[in-house]
Amino acid sequence: MTRYDFETLVDRTAMGSSKWAAMHRAAAAHGTDLTAHDGPIAPFSVADLDLPNAPEIIEALQEALAGGLVLGYTVPTEAYLDAVTGWFARRHDWHVEPEWVRVTPGVIPAFTLAIREFTAPGDGVIVNTPAYYPMFPSIESSGRRVVRNPLVEREGRFRIDLDLLEEQARDPRTTALLFASPHNPTGRVWERKELEAVARIVVEHDLLLISDEIHHDLVQPGHRHTVVTEVDPALAERTLVLSSTSKSFNIAGLGIANAVIPDPGLRDRFTRARDDLGFDNPDVLGAVAVQAAYTRAEGWLDELIALVGRNQAVLTAFFAEHVPSARVAPLEGTFLSWVDLRPLGLDAERLARLTAGEAALFLDEGTVFGPEGAGFERFNIATPTPVLEAGLERLRRALDAALA
Repeated sequence: MTRYDFETLVDRTAMGSSKWAAMHRAAAAHGTDLTAHDGPIAPFSVADLDLPNAPEIIEALQEALAGGLVLGYTVPTEAYLDAVTGWFARRHDWHVEPEWVRVTPGVIPAFTLAIREFTAPGDGVIVNTPAYYPMFPSIESSGRRVVRNPLVEREGRFRIDLDLLEEQARDPRTTALLFASPHNPTGRVWERKELEAVARIVVEHDLLLISDEIHHDLVQPGHRHTVVTEVDPALAERTLVLSSTSKSFNIAGLGIANAVIPDPGLRDRFTRARDDLGFDNPDVLGAVAVQAAYTRAEGWLDELIALVGRNQAVLTAFFAEHVPSARVAPLEGTFLSWVDLRPLGLDAERLARLTAGEAALFLDEGTVFGPEGAGFERFNIATPTPVLEAGLERLRRALDAALA
């Protein structure tokens, strides 16, 4: 029995939601009349949730404001750091000293800042592709080179090409690995032996490791997330682990994340670079929300993970019945399902017309994750199950008409 409301779809059109605004733009571009379709319509694209927030977080914000919280410049309090490090220890068996934590406005600013501070113009930064799409402009706008390390699919799971990774790491002009763990968009939760192999390559070839672990709380039963620094003590002196409540507790709009940096030299450099950009004061309400999430809202997160598991089963069963040639990647972590529609034989333009134009199904097209994503679609399935079912039914009708 659930305690929380995961059945209400929140229409965020009038809330300034970037995801909903993009849906309406796409609908207009394709000439899609959203009112002409049955059932609720919501975007399945950007990785935030159209669900009511955890009531414990809302209550904490209300209590803080009612209690006279001044909305001025702030720094992380001892209570904030205790909440963060306590969560890491309890949820991930990861023991972090409070002084290792540096608050930033988000994971993207943090990895962009790290790339600019710790690598040089012209350096190569390795990325496992398909990749979270902000990684590409973060590297390229910094004057660095994206070094693509395409994942390989074996026995239905995406895996790191370790031989290629070692070859790329040998290049002295390649100085960093920007790593996603769990992986977005494929939904992989890397096994410890995979992380140990990555760690060996990173250490032997003197790479900086920037580990984006923003989805680390969103792991399905039967899988375990291992923080990358836990597999090899030698990683501590060359690794930044980036974490946030923005995905797991749906508070991306509050603009707050944590960089965990065990090495004092890296930490001092990162801190100076962060402060030079004026990123040293966290969002005051974001800090309240993070503390509440980690100390009061764990039950809400557990129910969200269960919802995602149920929805993945719905999605997998749909494609098995109606599009058996399609392949749905097993979802181990995140709430983002990666679906291979290449067997349909549709180019990117026709696939977009089919989904957004004919099915009013607004997804993240695979090509935004790099050329390795061509023919794939990423579904954000952290949504009320009836909303997902309605979207899949629209897709079924559109496919029947297109392939008749």
